[in-house]
Amino acid sequence: MLKQQTRHSKTVLFASLFAITGAISAAMFSQTAMAEQRVVSAGAGITELVIALDGSEELVGVDSTSQVPAELDSVAKLGYHRMLSAEGILALSPTLLLGSDAMGPKNTLEVLSSAKVNVVSLPSADTKQQLLKNVEQIGELLEKQSQASALTQQIEQSFVEIESKKQTIAKQGDAPKVLFLLLQPDRPARVGGDNTAADIIINLAGGNNIAGFDGYKSVSQEGILALQPDVILISNRSEDVAEDPAESLLAHMPLLAHTPAGEHKLIKNLSAQALLGGLGLSAVEAADQLASDFIEIQQR
Repeated sequence: MLKQQTRHSKTVLFASLFAITGAISAAMFSQTAMAEQRVVSAGAGITELVIALDGSEELVGVDSTSQVPAELDSVAKLGYHRMLSAEGILALSPTLLLGSDAMGPKNTLEVLSSAKVNVVSLPSADTKQQLLKNVEQIGELLEKQSQASALTQQIEQSFVEIESKKQTIAKQGDAPKVLFLLLQPDRPARVGGDNTAADIIINLAGGNNIAGFDGYKSVSQEGILALQPDVILISNRSEDVAEDPAESLLAHMPLLAHTPAGEHKLIKNLSAQALLGGLGLSAVEAADQLASDFIEIQQR
């Protein structure tokens, strides 16, 4: 009787150990499977979405236009997203290269594809619909569908709030006349016209971009003075962002003090991150803040 009880106890013990070992092995396999996805992101707007979708753990490399949180300092920094190196990317053993349609060059993408890297180029977003499509597709690629659903709701709500502010701006009178200046060290200031990232943000916020041309062009102080902007937005491609953008700009371009924007010190910084990668999360956030600024300006 005692021997039978002993055998039964051993059997139960072995069964328990086997179950525990199996559970540990399953957990280890699950963790390994999750770690198998190694993502390189090329493009500021794409990288923003990857991080917003909780894809940071899979991220092994980003291009030079992308900004990542300080805690992701182990993520490799690669070259410019239009001039990627196949060798630099392959050294990271990626399974997925995710970027905008500006990503390249073509021969680099072909080399990576032949090396069994999944290369996915998404259209640069310039509308809410395309932004949401990109969120959905990245969510599927990263198996983050629930996060993508939550982020979609957040973006939809942001656009509802911006639209409400735009209606308030329209009721209060004419849209503010806005001019965007891209400042670069040792180069003339360039004005952002139609079909630029700045133009998308200004229009989304309910402003009137008064540049009057496509793309970016150098415009003299006299030319800017003639346009008489109500608001001037500036972005500096150097790492130094002016704490007082009005004081900084007027010190370098004193004629602009005679514009409505200069007279009322309505000269504001526009985040460089918001200008990269088309209509991304930073651009939507910038447009929302700008719409609030326009309402405040009209109420003065």
